[in-house]
Amino acid sequence: MVDSQDSNKRWVISTREETREAVIAIAKQAKRKVSIFTHDLEPGIYDDPDFLEIIKHLVLSQTYARIRVLIADPKRAIKNGNNFVHLGRRLNTYIEFRHVREDLRTHGEAFCIADETALLYRLQADRWEGIVDTYEPAVAKLYGKMFDQIWLDSEVEVEFRQLQI
Repeated sequence: MVDSQDSNKRWVISTREETREAVIAIAKQAKRKVSIFTHDLEPGIYDDPDFLEIIKHLVLSQTYARIRVLIADPKRAIKNGNNFVHLGRRLNTYIEFRHVREDLRTHGEAFCIADETALLYRLQADRWEGIVDTYEPAVAKLYGKMFDQIWLDSEVEVEFRQLQI
């Protein structure tokens, strides 16, 4: 087995398609945990069939797998529906969504972290420009700590569990 550090890859993204491919690449790195901070579950990114298949495989093959998603503004995902939300309902022991508390919505960035080692980071959630690294533990842990703090201060998004989207 190749060590993640040996296969380290870093690149810049600037389009929706590159972001979709990067999210898939980061999710593939996960062995037990994926943490996502998003503003609206970017349609076409987090509901992509390839991404969903990777997440489903992760949670069904790993006993302690955990997928956590912080959503700053879930109204669009609730209104328009999202296949990731549907998957989360079926696998709710492993996938949890939380709504970022209003006073914590000052974070303009969006990111996806796999196992505190791989990271996709976009400084502005409404733009596609960002950086991706498949092995950057120091930076991934930094954003992981920020994610954990916001996670603890946020509330479970009940509508994702109850509404038939």
